[in-house]
Amino acid sequence: MRENARVAADFKAFRADYQELVDEISELLGVPATLENRDFELIAFGAYDSEDELDPSALDPVRTRSILTRRSTATVRSWFEGFGITRATGPVRIPPSPGAGVYRGRICLPVRHRGVVLGYVWLLEGDPGPTDAQLAAAMAVAGRIGALLADEAEAGAGLSRELRAVLTAESGWQRDMAVADLRTALGPRADGPHTLVCVAPWPSADPDDAPAARTIPHATALCTLPWGAAGQSLALLVRLRTTETSAPALAAATRLLKEAEGARQAAGGAARGAGARVAAAVAAGLPAGAGGAAVAAGIGETRTGLAELGTVWQEATAAARAALAEPRFGPVAQWSRIGPYRLLTALPPQAAHDRVVGPLLSPVHRELARTAEVFLDCAGQAGRTASELGIHRQTLYYRLSRVEQLTGLDLDDGEDRLLLHMALKRARL
Repeated sequence: MRENARVAADFKAFRADYQELVDEISELLGVPATLENRDFELIAFGAYDSEDELDPSALDPVRTRSILTRRSTATVRSWFEGFGITRATGPVRIPPSPGAGVYRGRICLPVRHRGVVLGYVWLLEGDPGPTDAQLAAAMAVAGRIGALLADEAEAGAGLSRELRAVLTAESGWQRDMAVADLRTALGPRADGPHTLVCVAPWPSADPDDAPAARTIPHATALCTLPWGAAGQSLALLVRLRTTETSAPALAAATRLLKEAEGARQAAGGAARGAGARVAAAVAAGLPAGAGGAAVAAGIGETRTGLAELGTVWQEATAAARAALAEPRFGPVAQWSRIGPYRLLTALPPQAAHDRVVGPLLSPVHRELARTAEVFLDCAGQAGRTASELGIHRQTLYYRLSRVEQLTGLDLDDGEDRLLLHMALKRARL
């Protein structure tokens, strides 16, 4: 644990070290340099002070997007990898390609550690270009960057394991031990206000496809956890400045949803996947909107310290489930704002299959189920309900009578209304 604490204490220094090393390469070669990890996520960039850097062509669309969004698209990544940079051990020259948005040629310096590529330093080609001696010196600096990336990866993996242990602990003593380990690993950072973000379902089943915590604003630690029968979710521990603001968590959740969308596009079939989910919901006779979003994020309440992270994770996953079920909550839902879903998400799965309401949830009665739900959402006001549904009042009264016949419930009875409303909402989950 002492080793974890030592490595974690160095996290703040990593970013400054990267910047210093990238600036060193920029000064050494006299050209702007950019550092990305092997997933093409921006780590640092150096703007070399020269007239060349003022040339608008130096900021071609690919470089501009990388700096502004801190990552490159899957198409750009594939194009550059086509030049063999993942296997190279020395500088790789890449010609300009205006059609691909690359207006300036590049020199790629692979960043390796113990034979494994961990990132890339990108240089804009100039005239005259760097000499072989300069490139050799720059590769030596890239080697130092590789060692730093390896150290950070080790520290990040340790924090990921500690966080996963806390969130998956099955008993109180196991969680207490896991919390103690995570507290030791985080050091002084453990004592401030924290919350958790849940993004689900995460598009990739490969845990290695999760983004680095370094690339997410306000992130302290990140791990993947099971979601449903075969999927996985992403858990992010966010350190807040005070217990009164959730802005950092919202920013982190928004960034993770962008990462998820990028992963979905890279994997392909995003639209087909979303369409399949909607089709499945309709086929199952669920209320309109069931299964709404393809990916959503939930944010738990803020706690000071780490002792209640298990509870915060339950809140975050409940908020994510609510956002997936109800588009009005998403794509980022906060536990404090999901209303009755705070209770509904705590119900066991079998609670969604109440025998009385079951017939109403069959596919053939989908319109009746929607009518009943809108009626209850409108507090039983017939005029509002008819207007919302775009139907005549007499049609509404007929449908409501059919709902009573199918369920045996009396919609003039408050408890019967409560049961029906809960069952309809729970069916979305």
